[in-house]
Formats: sequence, structure tokens, C-alpha cells
Amino acid sequence: MTSLGDASGSPVVVVKLGGDVLEGSALALVAADLGALWAAGWRRVLVVHGGGAQATRMSERLGLTPRLVGGRRITDQETLDVMKMIVGGRLNIDLVAALRAHDVPAVGLSGTSGIVRARPRPPRIVAGGRDLPIDFGLVGDIQGFDLGVPSLLLNAGFCPVLACLGLAPAGMVLNINGDVVASQLAVAARAKALVVVTGVGGVRRDKNDARTRMARLTVSEARAAIASGAVVGGMIPKLQEAFFPLSDGVDEVHIVAPGEIAAAVAGPGTVGTLLVND
Repeated sequence: MTSLGDASGSPVVVVKLGGDVLEGSALALVAADLGALWAAGWRRVLVVHGGGAQATRMSERLGLTPRLVGGRRITDQETLDVMKMIVGGRLNIDLVAALRAHDVPAVGLSGTSGIVRARPRPPRIVAGGRDLPIDFGLVGDIQGFDLGVPSLLLNAGFCPVLACLGLAPAGMVLNINGDVVASQLAVAARAKALVVVTGVGGVRRDKNDARTRMARLTVSEARAAIASGAVVGGMIPKLQEAFFPLSDGVDEVHIVAPGEIAAAVAGPGTVGTLLVND
């Protein structure tokens, strides 16, 4: 595992983009926002993206029935083929093109370039799985990273854009949750901050009321909010995944909306939700 530190000491920022911000006006906001971050001098930015919503829609168009347990996708071979087409293909291409239009020298990559080393996930019990071990199929658990290629790109002035697929021994391609890739990559890269961009934006006491945004949460406060039921739905796994990088060297995790990336990095806590250690 190679960190991404450089001689200048410039901090690394990992930005994770969910599928809900990779199309239409949201994508335009994200690209302009990353362009502003780049123009402000933040040149050691790693972008990771998912694409679950688009993969689900494509699966349905192809007559496939997506299966999810506890918010996690069960990946058979046909589903993996869809993930390759959508996440490793169209979304990565469109995101790179949008970033290039805003003067970010983006380069599209996939974890299957050897960057994300993985192994097939064994059956496990998960929340929402009726206390039975769930076989997630062609889903990977991360074993490590080879950051040689991203390091070369960053040192040459480029912005790596990584699709959330992994590679197991013997060339097996595996689907990996984008939040998991981003949080573990932030640790491996010794990033200063992880910025998670979602359509909802920050954590709210009432998920339907933006005025209830929680500007700052410690890990213990976030755990308490989950336990009390104040945080529900898809925000729960995002918060739980954020605990890992905070426990292993990453200073800040931001959960923000499209258009708030540069503001979050420049002024932590001013937008979205800032997560920090206790």
C-alpha cells in the first residue's frame, strides 16, 4: 500500500459521488464545484463514484429484478455485467467529460486496474437480513490498494476518477459499494478529508426538512442519532461507513449536497454535516 503524500505536503481530499448526483443538473453542479475546488489550489483530489440507482434502472430495462438486502445489492453475473456497463462505463465517461468541461484534468479509472484489491465476500449476517447469512454473490471485500497509478497521475497534475469495482486474484471482477471504497481509500491515501456528496446533503433530524440539518456531529453523537431513530434510511450506512476513516487517521468527513464540496473543504461545518472524532 502506497500513500499519496508528496514533497510539498499538500493534503489529499477524497470525494465520493453517489449515483444520484451523476446525472442532469446535479452532475453539472458537482462538476462546477470540483472545478472551483481545483481552481482554488486543491490539486490532490481523488474522486470515487458509484451508480447504484442507474444500475437498477438498467437492470429493470433488461428485464432483471434487482435484489437488495439491508440496502446492499446482491450481485449475480448479469448484475455484475450491468455494473461494468453503467459504473465502469457510461457514468465514469460522463463524469470525466463534465469535469474536463470545468477545467479539471480528470482521468477515468476503475478499481479493476489493480487499484482496488479484493476478494469475494463470504456470506454474512446483515441488518435487514432476518438474522440469516446472506450470500451477496460477486461482491468484494477490500484487501488493499495499489496507489501507484493514482500517485503518478496526481504528481503529474491530473485528477483520478475511480469507478467502484475491484479485482480479485485470477482476474475476477467484483462489485464493491462506493462508500466502502471511498472510506477505505481515504485511509490508505492518508487523506485529510473525505467528502461524501449525496442528493440529500447533510444529516437531518427530520429527513424531509432541510432546516433540521445537523451542522456538526461527533462519532458518539452520530451513533446516538442512529440509535434514537433520528437518522433513518440510506443515511445510516453512510454514517456508519464514515466512522472507519475517522478512527484511522482521517481528520474530517463531510456529508454535503451537490454544489457544496468547495465550501465544505474551505470552511468545515459551514455546509452539510461535518463529522469528527470525539
